[in-house]
Amino acid sequence: MSWQIEPTVLSELLADPDREKSQRVMQAMLGMRKIEIDGLERAAAQA
Repeated sequence: MSWQIEPTVLSELLADPDREKSQRVMQAMLGMRKIEIDGLERAAAQA
């Protein structure tokens, strides 16, 4: 059996209208073994 929990903040960050921001979030997530919201938010905040 397999299941996955997706934090709501992940959907919000990936749906951001700023494509560069959402791409940074996606790249950060792909490098994670488990989803770390702090890391996603740091990636989104980078300029």
